[in-house]
Amino acid sequence: MRPLPRLIFASRWLQLPLYLGLILAQGVYVFHFWVELLHLIEAAFGNQHALELLVKSIGYKDAFAGEAPKLTETVIMLVVLGLIDVVMISNLLIMVIVGGYETFVSRMDLEGHPDQPEWLSHVNASVLKVKLATAIIGISSIHLLKTFINAENYSDKVLIAQTVIHIAFLFSAMAIAYTDKLMSQSTAAAH
Repeated sequence: MRPLPRLIFASRWLQLPLYLGLILAQGVYVFHFWVELLHLIEAAFGNQHALELLVKSIGYKDAFAGEAPKLTETVIMLVVLGLIDVVMISNLLIMVIVGGYETFVSRMDLEGHPDQPEWLSHVNASVLKVKLATAIIGISSIHLLKTFINAENYSDKVLIAQTVIHIAFLFSAMAIAYTDKLMSQSTAAAH
């Protein structure tokens, strides 16, 4: 290979620090998950300070109108949905880190490894886009559900804006999937 194409091809390794940064970001999410879970467990055993931290973190603003917050089913549900949100974002990070590295930087040589994710065996840029779009819709759905459960603490403008953004994500994902389907059909017809 000539020097310029070799340099251009080697430049893919510049993405490595980005993937390592995403791994660190995932570590922050893991820490956040455990802090919130610990607060939920402490609140379940009567720790008022942990409950106050939970209520503040979920944005359950004036639900208790000046009185001490209580661990209600709604509070538990909002906290658990927040934990699910963290897990889904973490899954998204894994897809980006592993799928992106495998697609754009270097093969991981995981064939035959018992822990190889099923989706990784047929990952490419197109499949990765569709998977990321569906993951974003899942995250948006959880966030929208949290907002609707806690709707009294949001203005109509915020509720409408979040719904419109979610619908935009849905349409974007459908457009990406449809485009991918058209491209795979044209590729199959060419062969």
